[in-house]
Amino acid sequence: MRVLLATSEVAPFSKTGGLADVTGKLPLELARLGVEIKIVTPLHRSVRDGKFGLEKLKESVKVKMGSHAFRNTVFRKTIAPGLSVYFIRHDPFYDRGQLYGTSKGDYPDNAERYIFLNRAALSLCEQIGFTPDIIHCHDWQTGLIPAALKSPQGNHPSFRHTRSVFTIHNLAYQGAFSPEYLPLSGLPQEFYSMEGMEFYGRMNFLKSGIVYADKVTTVSPRYAEEILSPEFGYGLDGVLRSRKDGVTGILNGVDYSDWDPKTDPHIAARFMPGDLTGKTACKQDAAKIFGLTGSRDTPLIGMITRLADQKGLDLMVEAVDGIIAEGASLMVLGRGDEKYERLLLGIARRHPGRIGVKIAFDPVLSHKIEAGADLFLMPSLYEPCGLNQMYSLKYGTIPIVRATGGLDDTVQHFDRLSGEGTGFKFAEYCSSALLEAVREAVSVYADKNPWSRLIRNAMQADFSWRKTAPAYIRLYQDLASGE
Repeated sequence: MRVLLATSEVAPFSKTGGLADVTGKLPLELARLGVEIKIVTPLHRSVRDGKFGLEKLKESVKVKMGSHAFRNTVFRKTIAPGLSVYFIRHDPFYDRGQLYGTSKGDYPDNAERYIFLNRAALSLCEQIGFTPDIIHCHDWQTGLIPAALKSPQGNHPSFRHTRSVFTIHNLAYQGAFSPEYLPLSGLPQEFYSMEGMEFYGRMNFLKSGIVYADKVTTVSPRYAEEILSPEFGYGLDGVLRSRKDGVTGILNGVDYSDWDPKTDPHIAARFMPGDLTGKTACKQDAAKIFGLTGSRDTPLIGMITRLADQKGLDLMVEAVDGIIAEGASLMVLGRGDEKYERLLLGIARRHPGRIGVKIAFDPVLSHKIEAGADLFLMPSLYEPCGLNQMYSLKYGTIPIVRATGGLDDTVQHFDRLSGEGTGFKFAEYCSSALLEAVREAVSVYADKNPWSRLIRNAMQADFSWRKTAPAYIRLYQDLASGE
């Protein structure tokens, strides 16, 4: 089985969120299971500056966009047997401080940047002589590839038998642009229609992926159900419902070689189920970093989040005084919308010693928060999958989540009577429901026996890629065989 995986970001080379974690870790497990897989992604500034030891493969490769021909250089990094990453370097598009935009908004040329990626990805196959059985496309940035395979370009010998999978990581981000960019894509005019990629007078990259891919997936079973409804469908629920084969929800996994308190090199002390003494040292370390002054018995709540409306920050801001009144302290790490950056910094100034905020993207500090917090807050408006709640479970850091998407799939509400469950959930999207869940969590935290049972349950949960990757292989095999 030969697979080309197309993505706008891939860890550890470039990352804004969970997409990079998935595209960085899923291929490792697929390769271990015998899939020959090649990843194609932009060479962002973070890749250029990261000293990853890339091999320059091809220089001055021509990619046609409309009447213009752009040149790029292809670099390669071999990760494991059967797995290589190919980087498309075109500095006018990708040599930037952020991947998609700044805190003030998206880059105005994102249409051109990702049309280029789509065309360069297909060109790469021709350049290196790779004939994929499957092209697995991730999110709107690669949504034109399935359309290209259904266009005359798909008749090229490299793609004559290629099928496509399109994975939606977040339906809210759709890549909608003026139709004036269609000629740059090389797609026929008839693809811009209500039955194709047209959506309210815009060229919608995400809709293109949904309409033209041979199979559509998303990153948790619950989210696959939710996006068929108007509440979560962001206008595309009807398009998704119209697919006769439906949408398959495959839960994301976790690479426990990166996220395990027994081996984590980034934390103050290591620990494991049955011996949590190291977690106390991790809590002290995290509290010191964030300038928190509570005692060792003060429940410490962590948040690591993109600062955006989706993440339930409006609820957290409304509930924060109540959270402090419950006796908890709070540490928040994130970067994103300028309004939330200002709000959170203001809250931290209002509650010195009880709330600490770092406006940053900091992978090492993320590990310290996961290890040092007692509780982890994810009050998302919606959450296609979420990864931090799964990391938290491994570290005995109990999630408090809204029951939506992958959060609902991965966290079982704790029941004191039965001793079953791994965290705390609330359903209604309001600050009072969030605060009630925090109140219940703090109450259990104060009671040693149920708290110990809850931590044992959490740390025994298994969401490894080894459980998830076989579902993708079955999907690929069914498509390749024509089923």
